[in-house]
Amino acid sequence: MPSVVGLLEQHELAARRRVDGLREEADRIQAELAVAEQEWQEWAIARRRVDTVPAPDGGNTADTEVTPDPQDADAQAPRDAAKPKS
Repeated sequence: MPSVVGLLEQHELAARRRVDGLREEADRIQAELAVAEQEWQEWAIARRRVDTVPAPDGGNTADTEVTPDPQDADAQAPRDAAKPKS
Protein backbone atom coordinates (compact mmCIF):
# COMPACT_ATOMS: atom_id res chain seq x y z
CA MET A 1 0.00 0.00 0.00
CA PRO A 2 1.42 3.41 -1.00
CA SER A 3 2.07 5.91 1.73
CA VAL A 4 0.07 9.09 2.08
CA VAL A 5 3.20 11.16 1.58
CA GLY A 6 3.98 9.23 -1.60
CA LEU A 7 0.48 9.87 -2.98
CA LEU A 8 0.73 13.56 -2.14
CA GLU A 9 4.08 13.76 -3.93
CA GLN A 10 2.58 12.11 -7.03
CA HIS A 11 -0.33 14.57 -7.05
CA GLU A 12 2.04 17.47 -6.49
CA LEU A 13 4.25 16.31 -9.37
CA ALA A 14 1.24 15.94 -11.68
CA ALA A 15 -0.03 19.40 -10.71
CA ARG A 16 3.40 20.95 -11.25
CA ARG A 17 3.67 19.35 -14.71
CA ARG A 18 0.22 20.68 -15.60
CA VAL A 19 1.18 24.17 -14.43
CA ASP A 20 4.42 24.03 -16.44
CA GLY A 21 2.53 22.89 -19.53
CA LEU A 22 -0.06 25.64 -19.15
CA ARG A 23 2.68 28.25 -18.65
CA GLU A 24 4.36 27.12 -21.87
CA GLU A 25 1.03 27.31 -23.68
CA ALA A 26 0.34 30.74 -22.20
CA ASP A 27 3.77 31.97 -23.33
CA ARG A 28 3.10 30.66 -26.83
CA ILE A 29 -0.31 32.33 -26.90
CA GLN A 30 1.16 35.60 -25.57
CA ALA A 31 3.74 35.57 -28.36
CA GLU A 32 1.06 34.81 -30.95
CA LEU A 33 -1.11 37.59 -29.52
CA ALA A 34 1.75 40.08 -29.74
CA VAL A 35 2.27 39.22 -33.42
CA ALA A 36 -1.46 39.52 -34.14
CA GLU A 37 -1.68 42.88 -32.34
CA GLN A 38 1.30 44.18 -34.30
CA GLU A 39 -0.30 43.12 -37.58
CA TRP A 40 -3.58 44.74 -36.53
CA GLN A 41 -1.79 48.00 -35.71
CA GLU A 42 0.00 47.96 -39.06
CA TRP A 43 -3.31 47.52 -40.91
CA ALA A 44 -4.89 50.33 -38.89
CA ILE A 45 -1.94 52.61 -39.68
CA ALA A 46 -2.18 51.73 -43.37
CA ARG A 47 -5.90 52.52 -43.40
CA ARG A 48 -5.34 55.87 -41.66
CA ARG A 49 -2.60 56.76 -44.13
CA VAL A 50 -4.80 55.86 -47.09
CA ASP A 51 -7.57 57.99 -45.59
CA THR A 52 -5.25 61.01 -45.52
CA VAL A 53 -4.06 60.70 -49.12
CA PRO A 54 -7.13 62.18 -50.84
CA ALA A 55 -7.58 64.82 -48.14
CA PRO A 56 -6.48 68.33 -49.06
CA ASP A 57 -3.45 69.57 -47.16
CA GLY A 58 -4.50 73.15 -46.68
CA GLY A 59 -3.11 74.63 -49.89
CA ASN A 60 0.50 73.52 -49.50
CA THR A 61 0.38 71.78 -52.88
CA ALA A 62 -0.17 75.10 -54.65
CA ASP A 63 3.18 76.31 -53.36
CA THR A 64 5.05 73.26 -54.62
CA GLU A 65 3.25 72.45 -57.89
CA VAL A 66 4.00 74.42 -61.01
CA THR A 67 1.30 72.92 -63.21
CA PRO A 68 -2.07 71.58 -62.15
CA ASP A 69 -2.35 67.82 -61.89
CA PRO A 70 -4.87 66.38 -64.39
CA GLN A 71 -6.01 63.86 -61.78
CA ASP A 72 -7.03 66.72 -59.50
CA ALA A 73 -9.32 68.05 -62.23
CA ASP A 74 -10.82 64.58 -62.73
CA ALA A 75 -11.33 64.17 -59.01
CA GLN A 76 -12.95 67.60 -58.70
CA ALA A 77 -15.49 67.02 -61.48
CA PRO A 78 -17.47 64.25 -59.78
CA ARG A 79 -17.66 66.24 -56.54
CA ASP A 80 -19.02 69.28 -58.38
CA ALA A 81 -21.49 67.10 -60.25
CA ALA A 82 -22.71 65.50 -57.04
CA LYS A 83 -23.46 68.75 -55.22
CA PRO A 84 -26.49 69.82 -57.32
CA LYS A 85 -28.01 66.32 -57.01
CA SER A 86 -27.81 66.32 -53.26
